[in-house]
Amino acid sequence: MKFVVCFQKEGLGDITGDDLTLGRCYEVIDEPDAHGMLRVIDDSGEDYLYPTALFAPVDMAPAIAVRLHTALAA
Repeated sequence: MKFVVCFQKEGLGDITGDDLTLGRCYEVIDEPDAHGMLRVIDDSGEDYLYPTALFAPVDMAPAIAVRLHTALAA
């Protein structure tokens, strides 16, 4: 499991950042695609593509990642 933190919501063009919260961790579903888009589970509880530039990776121990995954899924 991989997680990122949102640190930017401006300058998205046609994409809305309404379902992102600055400073919040999001679970990554897939690796970035060829267009630099990252699929994450956003605040709506659904997975959507967002520009990779909005996020920074979060390194954590595997046991913590499992606990965070469980907490965010609840």
